[in-house]
Amino acid sequence: MNELMNKIAEAVKREGIDLIGFAPKSRFENVPANVNPFSIFPEGKTVIMVGKRICRGALRGVEEGTNFGDYALFGKNWLEDEFLAIATYGLVNAIEDCGWEACPLFPNPSEVAPMGVPVREGAPAPNVFPDFDYAAVACGLCEISYNRLPMSKKYGTRQRFHMIITDAEIEPTPIMEGSVCTRCKKCAKSCPLGAISETETEEIEICGKKMTVARIDYDKCKVCKNGACPSRLSPAARPDRIAALCNRTCVNVLETENKFENPFRVNDAWALDSFGKFAERDTESANVLGGAFSKDGAR
Repeated sequence: MNELMNKIAEAVKREGIDLIGFAPKSRFENVPANVNPFSIFPEGKTVIMVGKRICRGALRGVEEGTNFGDYALFGKNWLEDEFLAIATYGLVNAIEDCGWEACPLFPNPSEVAPMGVPVREGAPAPNVFPDFDYAAVACGLCEISYNRLPMSKKYGTRQRFHMIITDAEIEPTPIMEGSVCTRCKKCAKSCPLGAISETETEEIEICGKKMTVARIDYDKCKVCKNGACPSRLSPAARPDRIAALCNRTCVNVLETENKFENPFRVNDAWALDSFGKFAERDTESANVLGGAFSKDGAR
């Protein structure tokens, strides 16, 4: 096993992997079969979450309201399809070079309905799409923020993950202690559409870690003009909100281990309603963000 861990460490360095965590099969015992990674590899023993950061600069054009396309490349499409996929593939090869099978999995929306029929009695219908948010917590890398996004101590919400299931038994990563998200609710206050509730919450528990999260109206998120992106994997899936105003507000106020010389938000935040018109906000909400929303678009 020492040889395997050495190979994994070498691959992490070589492939530029920013986050890696390990979870034993026991942490997934109560996960439904249709979102459980071990439905895909029943003989597996360990789930590995492999993460690469979303560089803060990839959000800069959206924050300024002047460039939206490059986030889709460096923060989403290329990051998942190429940079992270290549790194995951390299790690898979390192594990299999040691004689252990490694099953790589791409993040797919777990809320999408099955697209096939079970191939045998008792088996879940294909395709099984594991719950990546659950796995990120189970692998000790993240908590779920009030804004319902995986949040790590190192990068906050600025990362994406791929998953590997292996039949090697690897020492698990401890569940994250403490909390990164302060539950300040500035994400909710910043949303021009009121999609994130400030008062309606629920408590979720993953591997003994309890987290308070907001109730979110994702139908409103789907018409958000403030940086949210439709899911490129399924129209039925929740939209990508990493670059949305709610999460950029988190990036602005959050203290993480990845430090910067200058603050993220240096101008007043811009906001649009669901019709693409400048949204007015009350002074109290604006002050919470550290700047007023300009109804005429002036910055």
